[in-house]
Amino acid sequence: MNDKRLLLLGTSSAAALLVGGWLWMSQTGAGANGDVFANCRTSAVAGGSDAIGGSFELTSETGARVTDKDIITKPSLMYFGFSFCPDICPLDNSRNSEALDLLDDRGINAQALFVTVDPGRDTPEVMDRYTDNMHENMIGLTGSEEDIAAAAKAWRVAYEVQDDGTEDYSVGHTTMTYLVLPEYGTVEFFNRDVTPEEMADTVACFANATS
Repeated sequence: MNDKRLLLLGTSSAAALLVGGWLWMSQTGAGANGDVFANCRTSAVAGGSDAIGGSFELTSETGARVTDKDIITKPSLMYFGFSFCPDICPLDNSRNSEALDLLDDRGINAQALFVTVDPGRDTPEVMDRYTDNMHENMIGLTGSEEDIAAAAKAWRVAYEVQDDGTEDYSVGHTTMTYLVLPEYGTVEFFNRDVTPEEMADTVACFANATS
């Protein structure tokens, strides 16, 4: 594979999909000198966390066009998936929602962002219903295929429509959750095996480090 590293993607059938990776991530416990978040970091990203994320323009669940500056005004748990996903996305979004409740108990105002990788089916109305069922502080984001491709590229998210000729097609996609902070950008990521409690502890550490 031309010595490309592999990025593990989740699929709606709970099978594993392997594709050529853009980014290497590993769980560590190390920080860096002069890093205000050194005591909070549990992961390392090749090229640094600045290599992940960027500006975007998408369509919110209300139908309004929004940018990252409009949306990321507080600690945000950003996840890419699709509303028709029967297993992985609901579990991950539920975990993220539980973390929000735990953070709220600590007086930390955070939110979750659910960015679709299936804009053909995930209209603003669909995303609104989905996020309302998940958490009051979860915002659904969709857009054109070009919008989604640009946002996914910025966050090094891989996705692939598995077109089987039916309306119930699946979409394989990266299953990381990213912590994005206003003014700092993407500072951390979480694998699927991170618990709500662990996620809340880490987000709280980052949030308190900026206060």
